[in-house]
Amino acid sequence: MTRQEAYDLAKPRFSNKNLFKHVLAVEAVMRELAEHFDRDVEEWGLVGLLHDLDYEETAKTPEKHTLVTEELLKEYDLHPEIIHAIKCHNNLASISNLLDQALYAADPVTGLIVAATLMHPERKLKFVDVEFVLRRFKEKSFARGANREQIASCEKMDLSLEEFLTIALKGMQKIDKELGL
Repeated sequence: MTRQEAYDLAKPRFSNKNLFKHVLAVEAVMRELAEHFDRDVEEWGLVGLLHDLDYEETAKTPEKHTLVTEELLKEYDLHPEIIHAIKCHNNLASISNLLDQALYAADPVTGLIVAATLMHPERKLKFVDVEFVLRRFKEKSFARGANREQIASCEKMDLSLEEFLTIALKGMQKIDKELGL
């Protein structure tokens, strides 16, 4: 599956434009992580782009989230690791490798970075720095939906929180126009 095929499959499945921006942000973070770890950038990007493919469809049945995606993707010749990583981010499979761990940590960090950007005086990703995001991370009442434990699991990839936020922020800043930030 090419990136364009994944994009074309994903875009119409999101009526909420912010949810679609979320998957684009996760894709950007995953691509940046792949570069950092010298992994397949395209494959890791696909994981980010496809990870919430069924989110709106399974919103009322969260236990089915990612299982519908698994069914949707059966007709494509995707590496089983891609499907496994997607299922890991909803805790339906055990994290067993770097790709799984990357998505698990990347998913919530995008929400933290978006919320921090919206709090920044400039309200633009290009003006946000890691120190600003780190300060927001430490505020328990800020962006409550961004699971701090999940984000901090970046340490299982041998990345400090600061290193992980640097990589994630860099990835998202590359697509700031697409994100409208």
